[in-house]
Amino acid sequence: MSRIEQMIGEIEMYLDSCKSQAFSNSKRIVVEKDVIDEMLVELRLRTPEEIKKYQKIIANKDAILADAQSHADAILAEASRQTAELVNEHEIMQQAYAQAEEIVQQAQAQAQKILDDAVIEANSIRDGSVQYTDSQLEQLESILSHALENSQSRFQSFMNQLQASYDVVVSNRKELAPSLPAGGTKSSGPEIDIALNNEEEEA
Repeated sequence: MSRIEQMIGEIEMYLDSCKSQAFSNSKRIVVEKDVIDEMLVELRLRTPEEIKKYQKIIANKDAILADAQSHADAILAEASRQTAELVNEHEIMQQAYAQAEEIVQQAQAQAQKILDDAVIEANSIRDGSVQYTDSQLEQLESILSHALENSQSRFQSFMNQLQASYDVVVSNRKELAPSLPAGGTKSSGPEIDIALNNEEEEA
């Protein structure tokens, strides 16, 4: 199991262990920002290492092909050597030519098969690595999306509570001194609301 898989499993276990948010449905949970930030930082650091590992596996394709070519060349060299030995035997010249031709054809066929198998194996390794990496990134994308949705939900809840508190303060001031101009120093309220909304948009 790769470190990315372990980190994803730890994040999932942590999210499963988090308590549901009060007065909300079961889909909303309370997450400790420091804990999830630490996990995401480690996951972000581990991801390039895992990708490099799979890139190295893909790079081994060239080594596989080079080894297959070397093996094929050795077979052809041995076939040529055997051919030369047979040809040098004058008494069985015709037989030597026939055997030499057969050896060469067999060697070429064997060398081609080795090269074909090496290409298939290298492509299979590459495709498997790409699919695995994409699967890991898909899980990471899902976790980050879930975390973003939770953060937006908590922020909206905070804004609602802040607005409710503001409305109570304004109402209490009106009851305390009805003669004061409507709104009083109310201008500070909208400015805070706008600033928070801007932070939400930038997020």
